[in-house]
Amino acid sequence: MHDYGAGKCGEHARLTSPLNRNEFEKDKEMQRKVTKAVFPVAGLGTRFLPATKSVPKEIMTLVDRPLIQYAIDEARAAGIKEFIFVTSRGKSALEDYFDAAPELESALRRKGKDDLLKALEQTNMDSGAIAYIRQHQALGLGHAVWCARRLIGDEPFAVMLPDDVIAGEKPCLQQMVEAYEETGGCMVAAMEVPHEKASAYGILDVKEDMGQMVSVNGMVEKPKADEAPSNLAVIGRYILTPQVMHNLSKMRAGTGGEIQLTDAIAEEIEGGRDVYGYRFRGQRFDCGSKAGFLQATVAFGLARPELRDEFSDYLTELAATRSAAQ
Repeated sequence: MHDYGAGKCGEHARLTSPLNRNEFEKDKEMQRKVTKAVFPVAGLGTRFLPATKSVPKEIMTLVDRPLIQYAIDEARAAGIKEFIFVTSRGKSALEDYFDAAPELESALRRKGKDDLLKALEQTNMDSGAIAYIRQHQALGLGHAVWCARRLIGDEPFAVMLPDDVIAGEKPCLQQMVEAYEETGGCMVAAMEVPHEKASAYGILDVKEDMGQMVSVNGMVEKPKADEAPSNLAVIGRYILTPQVMHNLSKMRAGTGGEIQLTDAIAEEIEGGRDVYGYRFRGQRFDCGSKAGFLQATVAFGLARPELRDEFSDYLTELAATRSAAQ
């Protein structure tokens, strides 16, 4: 009895002494740290034809940076170290964008264009930091994510959809990673949408609304407006457990006959595991649509100090001209 009691007390002391407790919390944090992100970029970008006949949609520029650069910068701010792109044929320009350009850099250096050299630094990736995987069949977002399973292994990971560009004081994924370190489980970015637009999104069935965070009863992919469980929509940022990859491996077709990522996340809820929706702070632009891309161009253009005055004057003049014409 004495030895058993001493053993129990010794374990208690190991965990609760200040030094060991800190080590325990550090181990717990390391288990939850998100350092890998999957970028599904295999889509054809048909809504932007004919431009996307030769230019990947993700390379289309928002002011002077391609959409994918906004996603990469957001991922870096959140502590992501490994970037996994799920691509398809015709995406070589995407791969070249993140490669070094020695001749260009040398020319800029000779001309003393240090500001442009600094801008180029953000496009360079360390050797081994970025990987490309082909999705040979367009079987849905869930299938695209599943293609990265071997590189994810048994670690939590982020998924980022470059079409969703989010402007915020603190990058959206960074907000989510900080919240995730407190909660664990799966987490999806969420925002309120008009009920009539619910059919365009995955919609959360909310169990408990805690303000910034909601716990989730279920997820419904693109429900009819009158059947949507809420107006809280899933936006293109996810933090997922490796169990989601196992769920995707079952290859169950969902809405539209595709393998849906939301179905694999919903399976986590059915298994009694935690799933959260996170109301991010920021403005989301749907750059997968022409209208959303134009709105983002205006917003990001006005946010640039060197463009703001001239661009604002033009928009004011344009609005006045239209008003007078009516």
